[in-house]
Amino acid sequence: MSMQISANSLRKDDVLQLPDGLYVCLKAEHRTPGNKRAFMQAILRRVSDRIQKDMKFSATERLEKIDLIERPMQYLYHDGDIYHFMDTQNYNQVELSKDFIGDATVFLTEEMNLNVTYHEETPISIRLPKTMDFEIIEADPEIKGATASAQYKNAKIDNGLDIKVPGFVKIGDMVRINTETLEYMERVKK
Repeated sequence: MSMQISANSLRKDDVLQLPDGLYVCLKAEHRTPGNKRAFMQAILRRVSDRIQKDMKFSATERLEKIDLIERPMQYLYHDGDIYHFMDTQNYNQVELSKDFIGDATVFLTEEMNLNVTYHEETPISIRLPKTMDFEIIEADPEIKGATASAQYKNAKIDNGLDIKVPGFVKIGDMVRINTETLEYMERVKK
């Protein structure tokens, strides 16, 4: 099922039906250049072959948005470039490639619950939890007199990603980060 939306309403993770296939919106940004007409700049990825392209839509242009189904899944394990998930409702297992999952592979931990978005019976994307907790395994030295809104320093979390954290965070601390922006949100208790 689909519905018409204005290009102005386009958001990340929306799926559009375009003349050459289904596309997932990876990024959408409203732009108003000087005294010219507003438009939406979007990065889209075609579902069939994973090719990305930049597109520009007039802010008033009508787009066909496809309705999707989200299924709760549990990540089981990976074997090379194949990642195995189990549908938590019917226990069917699904294999997804590393190319399909993309940058989200660094966040996957065994027995983790997440959602996989489907169009009919075709997986379109995975949706991680908005926030996740990680342990700091490396950090620059503590900044004396640092407060919550003060300077940020470099740190590495236990999945290997480098992030910026406030000066008071030290090795061994648990921190909550936003999985979309990779930004530090808060320190959490173990």
